Amino acid sequence: MPMDIENFVKQKGRAEKVKEVRKKIDELGIEYLYLQFVSVTGKIMGKGIPADHWESVAKKGFQLVYGATMNLFTNRAGEYLGYGPEAAELVGIPEPETMMQLPWDKRIARFYCTLFRNREEKENPGGYLTSDGRGNLRRLHEEFQKKHKGLHLRMGTEPEMMWLKKDENGKPNGGFSEPFCYHIDQFESLRPVYMKVMEYSRAMGLDMIQGDHEDAPGQLELNWMFDDVLRNADRLTTYRQICAQVAREFNLIACFMTKPFMGVSASGCHHNMSLWRGGKDVFHKTGNDPKKLPGMKDNYMYIEGGDNTFMPDTDDPQMPGKQGLKAIGGIVHHLRALTAIGCSTVNSYRRLWDTGFWAPVFADWGFQNRTTGLRVSAPGRFEYRSVDSMVNPYIMGSTILAAADDGIENNLDPGEPEERNIYEAMEAGKQVKKLPMSLGEALEALEQDEVVQRGMPGEMYRLYHEYKSDEWARFMSTVTDWDQETYLHCLP
Repeated sequence: MPMDIENFVKQKGRAEKVKEVRKKIDELGIEYLYLQFVSVTGKIMGKGIPADHWESVAKKGFQLVYGATMNLFTNRAGEYLGYGPEAAELVGIPEPETMMQLPWDKRIARFYCTLFRNREEKENPGGYLTSDGRGNLRRLHEEFQKKHKGLHLRMGTEPEMMWLKKDENGKPNGGFSEPFCYHIDQFESLRPVYMKVMEYSRAMGLDMIQGDHEDAPGQLELNWMFDDVLRNADRLTTYRQICAQVAREFNLIACFMTKPFMGVSASGCHHNMSLWRGGKDVFHKTGNDPKKLPGMKDNYMYIEGGDNTFMPDTDDPQMPGKQGLKAIGGIVHHLRALTAIGCSTVNSYRRLWDTGFWAPVFADWGFQNRTTGLRVSAPGRFEYRSVDSMVNPYIMGSTILAAADDGIENNLDPGEPEERNIYEAMEAGKQVKKLPMSLGEALEALEQDEVVQRGMPGEMYRLYHEYKSDEWARFMSTVTDWDQETYLHCLP
């Protein structure tokens, strides 16, 4: 029986795309290729090769230690997380349709890759590597569509992040601008930065639609058009890569850390989702000449049209359709476990503890109600709010699919939407579950939720749990400035 890796390389139409990439490489003068994948925590990993070797790597792939999917970091005991040095090497196969010239150095093109087990492994040789969250999301989404007769997930993300100044030692020295929300003057102060981000983003296929200055120092939010959940996740990781490059050019820090400052808003990354049937891919120009694209055409495709099952199907314009309500029911039901994915770091929970900044704390939902963890932000669109800018969007997408599937399969009821301020509703006697308020508590909720774990197939749950449990243990075994300031002179 053919290996997964062989089927992937020989899939229909791929040979033609490999040839098309060669033509692009020659036309654009590409000299070097980044072969990228995304680690368990969302970090971009991979290798670089000279463009002369494109055909060979497209067929055979490249090898890298399994531990690269865990950032090749060690735990508290100094042991490699996830995979030891005795583990085999993964095989990464570049996807020709993701080829994109880097606008800041046009000699280089990047590719996203799908990861496989080594061909010589004794167990499941050449099989899909389940520590590849991106590959997992593709396969789980395909299974979801087959199970639910073409129903598919579209996602739009709202990544907030901060542009920080550096001191003489290269350390953070406050935000570049003042913490004034929606003030055009503060937005203007960052114009050279955001215009460069926009330039690179549009060149790389992000259909930018709006942006603003948020209410933290140097905090911007730039948005692009929603799309298929996998392509949107690729664009979010591309956006982060773009911001890192722009930060180098302006000698700033592009900070996606959730809460670098207390007393001002954190950097959330709301996920706006909807479940659709039908639709087709449509080319978006994004400022590029369709005849001279700097990448493969797939990068500029967005799915449009079809039937949105989240649209109201009753006289109430605020209520999602029946199918959408079931999916929302699944997400509400599994929200505590999902928080371990959306709020994935120790620092994430500073966002929930620093009250007064609209961060979601309660597992409830409503129509345009920002005091609940979930809301219908507009007819046909559901906003998942307990997620921040440190999220791995691939794991977030696959676990949301698992929760939505459970809601549809088991007809889960999300309850009535809350129209009141959630705090007033609780004072009036409403019983509302609270989200986990620490990474440790969230990991316990995830450990008890088999449905959400289904969105982390194969080795993914084990690896994620190991990595994040070690992160929590590191924090709990650290003496902080607060400890010293509070207790150093406490006695006698």
